[in-house]
Amino acid sequence: MTFKELYLSGQIPFEEIDRYISRWNRSDDERTLAKYLGLNADEEDVWIDDSDEALKEMLDKRERVAGTPVTLGKTDIIINKNGFGALPIQRISFDDAKVLLRKAYDAGVRFFDTARFYTDSEEKIGYALSDVREHIYIATKTAVTTAEGFWKDLETSLHNLKTDYVDIYQFHNPAVCPKPGDGSGLYEAMLEAKEQGKIRFIGITNHRMSIAEEAIESGLYDTLQFPFNYLSTEREIALAKACAEHKMGFIAMKGLSGGLLTNSAAIYAYMAQFENVLPIWGVQKESELDEFLSYIGNPPELTDELKAVIEKDQKELAGEFCRGCGYCMPCPAGIEINNCARMSLLLRRSPSARYLSPEGQAKMKKIEDCLHCGHCKSMCPYGLDTPKLLEENYKDYKEVLAGKRL
Repeated sequence: MTFKELYLSGQIPFEEIDRYISRWNRSDDERTLAKYLGLNADEEDVWIDDSDEALKEMLDKRERVAGTPVTLGKTDIIINKNGFGALPIQRISFDDAKVLLRKAYDAGVRFFDTARFYTDSEEKIGYALSDVREHIYIATKTAVTTAEGFWKDLETSLHNLKTDYVDIYQFHNPAVCPKPGDGSGLYEAMLEAKEQGKIRFIGITNHRMSIAEEAIESGLYDTLQFPFNYLSTEREIALAKACAEHKMGFIAMKGLSGGLLTNSAAIYAYMAQFENVLPIWGVQKESELDEFLSYIGNPPELTDELKAVIEKDQKELAGEFCRGCGYCMPCPAGIEINNCARMSLLLRRSPSARYLSPEGQAKMKKIEDCLHCGHCKSMCPYGLDTPKLLEENYKDYKEVLAGKRL
């Protein structure tokens, strides 16, 4: 971590700057001293033109970071390694969502990620956090494919969030990487929105390796959001490292792999190994939130016990499986594909009672109505044979109902 990250998180006194300067003088680090310390351009100017005291005064005006800090690339957004993923709050009431969001804020969470696609999620953030807007960072997304749709989505998001700007505006899982001059007008719209002050930074989210790699290499984006956890492949891990090399923020979604990973301490400790990675945790229950908030002041270490948990999960979840991303939805036949196509794993890795309930059985029985239209397979960003997964999971499910042991 940089001097600035450690100072803003209260882990070192300002006087430690001298030790960092000495360390830089003895090193072969190719960065400038200011970059080595983590200073932005304004802070560098104040420090060079004035004094250490002036720099300290400038840094002291920034809010302190609770817990382990992470910097999102060159954005100078420094927050703790607990982002709030606001997709699940679609499923709860406005008042219940407000309880979660305010509790997260009060505990030191400052990064909130949502999307225009997440029904009323943006409205709930606006409802709960508009009075502390200047103390938080909001990232939202648009999945449109035209410039006209871009402006409509952005204005809707600003209205819902009760704000006049978004900190990070992200293209939401595009099939191609938007670039200037590609004919869509999307990236040009991003630049114009930035010039108008309606967005501060440009981001992209994706589930496809090729698009993510292209976005990094393009140099056009400030942040990348991508699925990341201890089931990630070497190529996926290389994405996080490439973002660090390109000074690009890396936001990790699907930290718990859509509910398949159940040991939050293990995944938290694993994520801590990557200093540039900001995990966003999707929660809809206070008990889930409490787990992650408890790690702010007492982060779990990657012990032999937790390493064993990780190794066991990696063995059990090797191969192709549904991540539950939901990009195959909605299904023309009404099948809840993002759960049904991974039911065998859900039954064995989480409390099975709700999946085996009459309501759960009715949802699985919908698989019999499959039209074999191929829509889900064509939409899967992981290239899975989704109809085949549905058939296999339904067969196993019926066997479990008939008495097969889990």
